[in-house]
Amino acid sequence: MDVKILVIHGPNLNMLGKREPGHYGTETMDEINRQMTQKGLQLGMKVDFYQSNCEGQIIDRIQSACDQYNGLIINPAAYTHTSLAIRDALLLLSCPVVEVHLSNIYQRESFRRHSMIADVVSGQISGFGSNGYLLAMDAVFQLLRS
Repeated sequence: MDVKILVIHGPNLNMLGKREPGHYGTETMDEINRQMTQKGLQLGMKVDFYQSNCEGQIIDRIQSACDQYNGLIINPAAYTHTSLAIRDALLLLSCPVVEVHLSNIYQRESFRRHSMIADVVSGQISGFGSNGYLLAMDAVFQLLRS
């Protein structure tokens, strides 16, 4: 496989399946990762995963991804709405970057309706539950082909 993508899961996503299932579903992060690994095999992509509850560690991982990956999928979770630092780190990347949210952030509380990174990513997928990650993989695949 020549294509490598990195998936970054932000804070509290390690608690998927337990945390607010009405908003985030009942699937665990490990189950989502397994689905993505399987889809990666179908698309000819190797998928690596990273999760952190710490903003600085997410930034470090984005910085280290610069020359290692062909694409990035990121769910910054709560940092979506607050982190200029993650936004700035994403500006280092020249590969396609897709922002993912399990819930539709535009149907949630007003403070969740603004993404600090939306204007620096290739696209955003919001509101399709765990399927959003698989849709993001399709998007990265298509962006790399074009």
